[in-house]
Amino acid sequence: MTEISTESKRQILSSHQTNQKIRRIAFEIYEQNFEETGIILAGIAGQGYEFAKRLTVELESISPLHVQLIELRFDKNIHYQSTIHFDNETDVEGKVVVVTDDVLNTGRTLAFALEPFLKVRMKKVQVAVVVDRSHHLFPVHADYVGYSLSTTISEHVQVVLSTPDEEGVYLK
Repeated sequence: MTEISTESKRQILSSHQTNQKIRRIAFEIYEQNFEETGIILAGIAGQGYEFAKRLTVELESISPLHVQLIELRFDKNIHYQSTIHFDNETDVEGKVVVVTDDVLNTGRTLAFALEPFLKVRMKKVQVAVVVDRSHHLFPVHADYVGYSLSTTISEHVQVVLSTPDEEGVYLK
């Protein structure tokens, strides 16, 4: 996780507001998948996986859905598709998968994250993000968005879910 110094960051969403957004996304996911017995949440390593863990807790508290959580690990810093590893063997065939990440900026990371799911016949693939910056260069759009934020391309948005004292969304 990249640290942002206190003097150079501005809080956009507090911890409470971020949790409200996550809870609302959980309700939306349930509404769109209420006929399912279960879904798979595939969180991109880092804050995307933390977001998926929070969604799992919320979904299990508001619905009868069985939620299976997996972590997608790959190198986000290389400019070509790297190998994607799941944290456990998961059968996704015929199931609903929601890929989660903290921030949707250009869509590159999410496009790469969707690759292993394109090789299997699934019922549905959806995308959920905490913040959508709308600088899309790839044809990836989120089905579930906590907060849409217009920024310049040089600004940086950071979602903090793993550090209780600094939880929230920040703009640098």
